[in-house]
Amino acid sequence: MVFSSLVFVFMFLVLTLGIYYAVPFKFKNFVIFVSGFIFYAWGEPKYVAVMLISTLIDYFAGLTMHKYNNNIVIKRIALIVSLVMNLSLLGIFKYSDFIFGSINDIFGLTLENPFLDITNNVFGAVFGAKPENHLPLPIGISFFTFQSMSYTIDMYLGKIKVQKNVISFTAFVNLFPQIVAGPIVRYDDIAAELDNRVINLDLIYEGIVRFITGAGKKVLIANGIGQLWNEAFALMGSEMSVLTAWLGIIGYTLQIYFDFSGYSDMAIGLGKMMGFNFPENFDYPYLSKSISEFWRRWHMTLGAWFRSYVYIPLGGNRCSKWRNVFNLAVVWLLTGIWHGASWNFILWGCLYGVFIIAEKLFLGKLLEKLPTAVRWLYTMLLVVLGWVLFVTPDLPTAFGYMGIMFGSTGVLADSTALYLLINYGVMLILGIFACTDAWKIIVEKVTAKSPVAVNVITPIAKIAVFILCIAYLADATYNPFLYFNF
Repeated sequence: MVFSSLVFVFMFLVLTLGIYYAVPFKFKNFVIFVSGFIFYAWGEPKYVAVMLISTLIDYFAGLTMHKYNNNIVIKRIALIVSLVMNLSLLGIFKYSDFIFGSINDIFGLTLENPFLDITNNVFGAVFGAKPENHLPLPIGISFFTFQSMSYTIDMYLGKIKVQKNVISFTAFVNLFPQIVAGPIVRYDDIAAELDNRVINLDLIYEGIVRFITGAGKKVLIANGIGQLWNEAFALMGSEMSVLTAWLGIIGYTLQIYFDFSGYSDMAIGLGKMMGFNFPENFDYPYLSKSISEFWRRWHMTLGAWFRSYVYIPLGGNRCSKWRNVFNLAVVWLLTGIWHGASWNFILWGCLYGVFIIAEKLFLGKLLEKLPTAVRWLYTMLLVVLGWVLFVTPDLPTAFGYMGIMFGSTGVLADSTALYLLINYGVMLILGIFACTDAWKIIVEKVTAKSPVAVNVITPIAKIAVFILCIAYLADATYNPFLYFNF
């Protein structure tokens, strides 16, 4: 089930929130508990078992650490069990096909993934599921695994108190607004709200406005501009022009931002409707003037997770220069691997790691001396090239597409490029404008002059956006969120 669907908006959400608001507070976490499983199971019920196993592992690990709080050996064993079990689930379902496939390709072998037979037998016996030819990726496994692991790590470090109520703990993990694509909500972010949260009309209104903003990003911009990338990429086998290649990847650059930030806005809005304040996930990343700044603004909760649980434990920047380089290299290798099981993602993460390390060592000082426009162009060029690695299915395709971008076909522009410009020109302009803070600045200036006018215009504008989204969804047949794949 996706947020940008009529079934979710008019059936699941209305029913869930109706029950949620009606029941006494002591039953609200139970409503979250049940609705989370229904939401997750809507597409593929059998993978609820994976999420439940991950949740129970960390719940009992937390109880063990609490009971043996003064025994560091038992606490460490509980943490190790949690990490090993969670990372094993993630490794089996997300990476085992890639690992065995890579071994076969490198050494010319024909090894089969042994976990495929195991999962087929288990899911076949329990759920009557048909055998799969490969291990499908449970939706959002990277998100809920990292989220659940944050609890046991923080418990071990003594940063949080134990959650003894299994319903409340499960509600934290399977809270449906952010279970499948973030933001990555750590237990500490909402620990107090799990037991005592405020739900009032002001917060509900704020949540509705934020949800509609995200829906507009996803439905009206991301879905539309994404067609530009689809049309351009479909021409890979022909004499694609340089302009067509650039238009296509710029379309994807806008699509992935509005798709993912739109989901995050919708999740944050839904959280507010239920009394939770989720952390922000985006801060106008395409305004960045360095790669380091870009990653402080893009997928902020993932960056915070790696900083807290990988970078700082390795020593962070409070160590020798070369040890710091090693720490950064590990983080960015893991960032690439987290995003997907392919060499494209690994190279994508390493690309960012190389430039972030370079900026830390010497490039950052050089960039500071350059004009703002040059620094922005440097950043966006690398980001756009990174998205080529991110979206293409393999490295040869990625390098082939980059080659076209820089003139390998010898065709600078053609009638196809003109057609794409005419068809998507307005959407490109809208997307480029909307991914800046220009609109925010305009609203702030108008508010300063006429706050009453803004208070009238804003609800009307949001209602209009909502109606347009519903009209679009009435005809749409397929509009998944891109980050469901991670």
